[in-house]
Amino acid sequence: MEVVQITAADIENGRIKDESKVADCKGHIEIEAGLGIVFASQFRAAGHIWADSGSGIEAGYSIRAGEGIKAGEDIHAGYIIKAGYGIEAGCGIKAGYGIRAGESIHAGEGIEAGCGIKAGYSIRAGESIHAGEDIHSGYIIKAGSGIKAGYGIRADYSIEAGKDIHAGEGIEAGYSIRAGEGIHAGYGIKAGEDIEAGEDIHAAFRIFAGLATSLKSPTKEQCRIRCKRLAKGEVCYGELVETSKLKEVAQ
Repeated sequence: MEVVQITAADIENGRIKDESKVADCKGHIEIEAGLGIVFASQFRAAGHIWADSGSGIEAGYSIRAGEGIKAGEDIHAGYIIKAGYGIEAGCGIKAGYGIRAGESIHAGEGIEAGCGIKAGYSIRAGESIHAGEDIHSGYIIKAGSGIKAGYGIRADYSIEAGKDIHAGEGIEAGYSIRAGEGIHAGYGIKAGEDIEAGEDIHAAFRIFAGLATSLKSPTKEQCRIRCKRLAKGEVCYGELVETSKLKEVAQ
């Protein structure tokens, strides 16, 4: 495939002078290092779109690649970011509408979309993950801070947040769900193994833990729902352990 190289000579006031170079590239787009955030109305490539260390990608409309999208700094689009392979940013990833990747979505900082975020494999952020609609991963969802979705949150393997996990609808993981703070679900919560929250759990409907079909005889730990307090919700499967009550008994 051809490679379209974007250098300092192609940039004026942070914007690509001849946007036709990146609007419908039949090969790869590669942006050299140290250019800061490079803007164009759209970036589209049959192959990959890469911005080297110290360079980021910003589109007024969309960023689309048949292969991967990678930047040393931020990746931002006013509408959609879509890659056949993975999306990786040294800083944040943000789209006004959606973010879609055939493989993983990784950001050194936060990931944010006005609508949905979907990855065939993992979704990882050093800070928060926030979507106006669904967040769906074929493997894990992991955030250094909180995870928030206007609709549901679903991972085929695990969900892990350093702070809160908050969904307007349901939260579901093939194995574990763990939050450093609280877990809040507008519908129910379902996990193949354990559920753990550093603070309270709120669920409008039912809660299930230890349902993984790969577990022949799940242990108590794999069926445990551990939190400070179950503020709302009905535990239908699993063993509830409220740490606030354990402290009361100890006293």
